[in-house]
Amino acid sequence: MAEVIRVGARPSPLALKQVEEVRRRLPRQRVEIIPIRTDGDIDRVSSLVDKEGSDFFTRQIEQALIDGSIDAAVHSAKDLERDMPQELMIAAVTRSISPFECLVSRGNFGLKSLPLGVRVGTSSQKRKKALLNYRPDLSIKDIRGDIDERLARLDNGEFDAIIVAHAALIRLGYKERIAEVIPKEIMEPHPLQGRLAIQIRKDREGLLDIFRSLDEK
Repeated sequence: MAEVIRVGARPSPLALKQVEEVRRRLPRQRVEIIPIRTDGDIDRVSSLVDKEGSDFFTRQIEQALIDGSIDAAVHSAKDLERDMPQELMIAAVTRSISPFECLVSRGNFGLKSLPLGVRVGTSSQKRKKALLNYRPDLSIKDIRGDIDERLARLDNGEFDAIIVAHAALIRLGYKERIAEVIPKEIMEPHPLQGRLAIQIRKDREGLLDIFRSLDEK
């Protein structure tokens, strides 16, 4: 029987779906999911403006890899920091299921037809700039939390619309919530949007062989 691979991931519904996606592509491999809260899961208040490219969403998971508490980690590839710990490496990066951003709105309005001055939630500085370039009348507000929490804040009237990764809604089975998939000419997505990164320690060559089949750069 194959050895169990302990895979660490954030505890959000989306992160756990992403591990399941990897597990389905390794049908002969036994996988145990280890949820690990990161700084990004604990701190739901701080703006992400100065966190992009940092280990805000990966630090605790990477430490678990280094100390051997887990064997591998599955991340949203765009969450990886610019300079990861020297003990670690990326074993594979999957193909994106969608590179686009999308709009979810009350009343199911598209971006062009949103009423003047409505409140749009996003945590990304890049998304904010793109929105204001296209619709300078919009009131752009920070929003944090997992996808379900953001949708709940939209539904309870705190926001009129939110920007969410298209891939996230696909993975969670929420495609019916999409008001518009935003063209890249309006909002250029992150180059790693929708892709998953599998991270291991450099000294785990056997794991590299297992995950290599998932790599679709």
